[in-house]
Amino acid sequence: MSAAFLAGVAAGYGIAVPVGAIGVLIVALSARVSLRVGAAAGLGAATADGLYALIAVLGGAALAGVIAPIATPLRWMAAGVLLVLAGSTAYRAMRRVEDAERPPRPVTARAAYAGILGLTMFNPATVIYFAAFILGRGGTVGGGWFVVGAFLASASWQLLLAGGGSLVGRLLAGERGRLITALVSSAVITALAITLL
Repeated sequence: MSAAFLAGVAAGYGIAVPVGAIGVLIVALSARVSLRVGAAAGLGAATADGLYALIAVLGGAALAGVIAPIATPLRWMAAGVLLVLAGSTAYRAMRRVEDAERPPRPVTARAAYAGILGLTMFNPATVIYFAAFILGRGGTVGGGWFVVGAFLASASWQLLLAGGGSLVGRLLAGERGRLITALVSSAVITALAITLL
């Protein structure tokens, strides 16, 4: 039990710690909206990691073989979604400066969770990563305990990112700070999306 859990923790941190577009989105949501919304987004990413760990435990090697031929189109779709999101973030930030008297449409924790969960599920590399990890350990990792460890590791990292974003958000809470963080976030997301192409 403990070996399987620790293997899951190692795998969960291994996939979550490299900050990519999803991590940037979580930080940006926390900075621009609230810790609650950023934490919900982080838990959406962790849920996707947990689901992919479960899929890998249940049949990852076979699924990785099925996904490999369509990995490039899935990456292109994910890049497209990220580019739209980056453009939308920049556009809303610029509009907010122009229309300061009109309050922005609020982002709910539920919408952030669902959106980041869906976007993270676009990443076929995650299930391939978990399948390779499991195969590297001889195909046995302890099933459920591995999945729980992977989810908790990913969740703890994503929540750390959300907390950091919230702290940055408090420091840059003015209109100019929000505009700058939104534009920087948009530029970073665009750069990360381009790396997927």
